[in-house]
Amino acid sequence: MKINIVGQGVKITDQLQEMIENRLDKFHRYFDDRTTAEVKLQPVQEQLKVEITMNIDRHYYRAEAIAPDALSAMQIAVDIMEGQIRKHKTRMKRQRKQFGYMKQYLTDVAFEPEIDDEEQSSISRHKSFQILPMDADEATLQMEMLGHDFFAFLNADTGMVNIVYKRQRDADYGWIEFEY
Repeated sequence: MKINIVGQGVKITDQLQEMIENRLDKFHRYFDDRTTAEVKLQPVQEQLKVEITMNIDRHYYRAEAIAPDALSAMQIAVDIMEGQIRKHKTRMKRQRKQFGYMKQYLTDVAFEPEIDDEEQSSISRHKSFQILPMDADEATLQMEMLGHDFFAFLNADTGMVNIVYKRQRDADYGWIEFEY
C-alpha cells in the first residue's frame, strides 16, 4: 500500500510517520499493493483532525476523527474504517466481481451473514428524469425546491454531468464534477 501523509499546519515527524504506517499496516489483510492511502492531519481548535482516504479500483474508503493527540485520532479513524469494511462485508461478498481485490480477505474470514433488519439496505424506489443543462446556482435552487439533499444536472458550461449536494456539517453546498 502506498501511503501519502499530508500535514496541514502540523509537522510530520519521522516518529509520527512511523506510527501512521504501523496503524495502517492492519489494512494489508484487506487490500493488495494497488491501494493508495492518503492521511491528512490538521489542527482543529485545541485538537487534531485525522482524515484517512483509501483508493483502489475506483472504490474509496474514508474515515475521519478528531482527538486531543495524533495517536488517539489515528486509532479512532482506523477503527471507523475497519468497522465500515466489516459492516459492508456481506454486500462485498455478494458483489465479488467489483471487490476482486478483497478476494483473499473475503475467503479467509469466516462468513457470518449479518441479519440486522435495520441495517440491511435495498433499493426501494427507481426514478428516471431528463437531465437538463444549467449552472450550479440554478441546480442548487432546483434541489431546494424539490426538497432533496442532492441534484444531478448537466453543466451548461462544460457539457458534463455534475451534482450539487447539501453538506450536513455546515449546511453549505458542495459540487461534484466527475472525471470520465
